[in-house]
Formats: sequence, structure tokens, C-alpha cells
Amino acid sequence: MTQETGGFAAFNLNPNILAAVIATGYEEPSAIQQQSIPIIMAGQDMIGQAQTGTGKTAAFALPILHCIDPAKREPQALILAPTRELALQVATAFETYAKQMPGVTVVAVYGGAPMGPQLKAIRNGAQIVVATPGRLCDHLRRDEKVLSTVNHLVLDEADEMLKLGFMDDLEVIFKALPATRQTVLFSATLPQSIRAIAERHLRDPQHVKIQTKTQTVTAIEQAHLLVHADQKTSAVLSLLEVEDFDALIMFVRTKQATLDLASALEAKGYKAAALNGDIAQNQRERVIESLKDGRLDIVVATDVAARGLDVPRITHVFNVDMPYDPESYVHRIGRTGRAGREGRALLLVTPRERRMLQVIERVTGQKVAEVRLPDAQAVLDARIKKLTNSLSPLVGDAESTHGDLLDRLTADIGCSPRALAAALLRKATNGQALTLDAIEKERPLVPNNAPRGDRPERTGDRPDRGDRERRAPVALAEGRARCRTALGARDGIAAKNLLGAILNEGGLAREAIGRIQVRDSFSLVELPEDGLEKLLTKLKDTRVAGKQLKLRRYRED
Repeated sequence: MTQETGGFAAFNLNPNILAAVIATGYEEPSAIQQQSIPIIMAGQDMIGQAQTGTGKTAAFALPILHCIDPAKREPQALILAPTRELALQVATAFETYAKQMPGVTVVAVYGGAPMGPQLKAIRNGAQIVVATPGRLCDHLRRDEKVLSTVNHLVLDEADEMLKLGFMDDLEVIFKALPATRQTVLFSATLPQSIRAIAERHLRDPQHVKIQTKTQTVTAIEQAHLLVHADQKTSAVLSLLEVEDFDALIMFVRTKQATLDLASALEAKGYKAAALNGDIAQNQRERVIESLKDGRLDIVVATDVAARGLDVPRITHVFNVDMPYDPESYVHRIGRTGRAGREGRALLLVTPRERRMLQVIERVTGQKVAEVRLPDAQAVLDARIKKLTNSLSPLVGDAESTHGDLLDRLTADIGCSPRALAAALLRKATNGQALTLDAIEKERPLVPNNAPRGDRPERTGDRPDRGDRERRAPVALAEGRARCRTALGARDGIAAKNLLGAILNEGGLAREAIGRIQVRDSFSLVELPEDGLEKLLTKLKDTRVAGKQLKLRRYRED
């Protein structure tokens, strides 16, 4: 079922919605939008198979808004998302498309924020509720009728929800919804678990599948660097020492990360700025213009904020945080290598993200070569080269214009010309010691990324389950605290279940959570030491696989 011509106007959407779409600059619907919008507007259940980055948010947001009755002050549509970040992104999209619909209200419901204001917004008549499953179940325990008026349900990235262990929560939510609702399910893949949900909860669904074409980016030199999550900033600063770039864009996942990294870069003397969804449009335009004309050299951005960013002088893209899908990766690195110019893309990969790297290589049809952090000698050579390049143009007539001043200063200070030159160099380098020892101390540690075949063979038998229960936890990284829960493998718990619960209810970025060790009768989780007690309070009522998490600081003997 397709929409042939006429752009978004051909869908006969509410004129206010159409005006908002046009205001965003979108002209032609994407493939998923062409096929999905008519089905959803007709009130039919649907299964959509499409990756992030294909325009699927608008594919369900536009027809659902068309069906909303602003006069009814009650929840009419529920969108479930696997993570806090995606929930906020979807809620923002709904607010954008509903800008010219007076009386339509959107509320985002997720962990890590106070429950009271969220429940109040729902009771006050927010028609669109965008939620993560865990937090929504918390609200249902307070008010089991909170979803009784919902007519439209969307499961966005359903496969990710199941990977994060939300199956039990989804079943609770399904039971709380009216049986007569419309249900739309979007998923990048359709494993048996997703098909089982569709069979139980969807009525004669229409199927829409968008084929993902193999994408190539042969004009761009690609490389990846294996690095610990908490060493990313140090790694970025080391890479910038040796990369010869004109302008550069760095991609991170969160708004806070754009501010933190831009601040770290500015502290090191780089002309950098953050670009995220909280930045006003006029300020965003100033940042882009500054990047174009050379007043800025580095922009740190989220995917959403970087939409439409086209600056020809960008020579490098740093993926500081791994993108959520291969299409986003291709879209990110496509910011460089334009107009026949060379481009270079670097991807920082944490040990747990190696599998996503393999997916990216498979989708793009290209191997992303591994690089190492520059060694101390390479950094030293790069710093001296930059200093040489900055001083060379000044040497020509310096003796004729400043020679007499040199003689006077050496006489007044009582030092040799060499000592004075050294002092001026110290000032020019902000006191930075250009020695191998000083640089070696600055370099971040990197994970052991030797191929399996290069590692020593294991000796002896593997420990049995009892030994695994008793073995000592591995050493903690600096700034981390180890916490314990009585839930373990015998409770049907896997590391991904704990990760999903803490991400959504704790409001943490994925890289903030360290090693998760699941034992038979308990599990250990590494969390940030800073703000730990506040985080544990947030997680107090969190449930995993239907059981209370009861996470506590682990005291080692």
C-alpha cells in the first residue's frame, strides 16, 4: 500500500499537522512513512520492520496525531520506547508535529525523574504518553486505570525492549489497556519473541517491511579505536594531537555529554562548541556559521541536533559514542568527504560494543581498520611540528624588528639569549612540558584488544559453579562502586536485564555502568561512585523479571 505523489499533503492529514511538517523542512515522505501512514490512519494494527533513521517516528506520530481529539483531556495514545533517550526523542517529535494543534499535550514518562509530576500530567489530560515500560508499570501500580482511555498503542524498537528484559512489564501494560485499542509494532528484526507478541496482542496486522540496502562509504577513510568508556575524553584529546584536521564534528549520545566534552576541549585550547536539542534555533545557526567560517573548529553534537548540518570544511568525524544502528553510523560519517575532499572517520569502541562494530562492517560492506592511540613519541613530534609551524612565519624579519629588544631584555634580566628563548617557549606552550615522560603520564589506559589467538592459553580446568560463586570480584576502576543484588542466574536474570532496568530507572548513560557479573544466587554491578546513594534511592522500587532489585552497596571483606 503506497502513496504515489503529492508529498505529505496526499495523506489528507489535519492541516495543522501538515503545516508543522512543512515547517520542519520535510518535503517528501520516506518509504516507511509512505506505507505506514495510510494503514495507521485507517485504524488497522500493523507490524513495521524498519531500522532507526528511516523516518519511522513520523510514520506513527503523524497519523496518531491526526486521530487525537484535543477536546478530550485524557490519554489517547501510548508509545513505548526501550530507553529514556529514545522516549525523550519521540516525545520531542510529537511536540514538534503538534505545535499548531492547540490543546494537545505530550508527557514523557521514564525513570530517573520524579514520578509525581509525570502522573499529574497524565491525570491532567495529556493525550500522548511516551514511556519506558519499567516506569510505566510503576505508575500502574499506583493507578491501574491510568491507561483505560488509550485507543492507540505503539511499541517502538520492540526487539530492543525484549533484549533489555521488559517482556514481563509489557504483559502488565497490555492487560491494563482496552482490548479495542489499535496496536502498532515497530522492530528492526522480527525474532520469534516478537512474532509471539504479535500473535497474542495484534488483530490481523498489516505488514510493512523496508529493505535496508547495503550502504558503502568508500570515499571516507574509516578506523576504530578500542577504549574504556571512562577514558574516552582522554583518548579524544590524544587523537586530536596527531590528526591533521580542518573542521571536525564529534557525535555523542546525550545532551550532557555534548556539554562535558565541549568544555574539556575548550579547556585544552580548542575552538569547540556543543550542539544539542536544548540549544535554541538562533544559537544553533550561530554555531553552524562559526564552524563554516573558521571561528569554530570542533562541534560536539547529538544525532538529533546534527540533522541538516552540512559544512564542506569538515574533514573528520569522531564517533565518540557508538551509534544505535549502522544507518546512523553511515549518516554521521557522511558529514565528511564531501565535494571531492578527503574524509576521515574514527569510531571509539568499548569492549562491550565490539558486536555492533561487526554489524556496521557487515552493513557497509567495509572493514573498519583498527588503530592504536598515538604513542608518546608521535604526540611529542606532533606538538613540536605545530609549534614549528606557528613560529616559522615569524622568524624572517624578527631579528631586524625585535633584535634590539632581545639585547635589552637579556641585559635587564641578566640571562643568556638561550634562557630567554626557553622562557618565551614555555609561555608560548602554556607551560606544557614537551618531553616523552610528561606525555606518557597523560595517555589513557586502553583495553586488552589482542585477538583471541594472541592471548595466552587457559591452563587447568574451568571452575565449577561453586567456585564461580566464591571467586573474588575483579578490581574496580577508579570512580566506580560495586553494588549487589540478591537476584542471580537461578532467578532467570541475565546481565542485559539488569542493564536495562538500571538504564531506564536510574537515568544513566550506558557507558556509566561498568562490569555486570551474574552469579547463581546474586549479581554484582559497577556503578558511578559519585551520586551513588541518590542513584540507589531512585532504584529502590525497581523490579526485574517481576522481582525487586534491592540493589545495595557491596562491602568487600
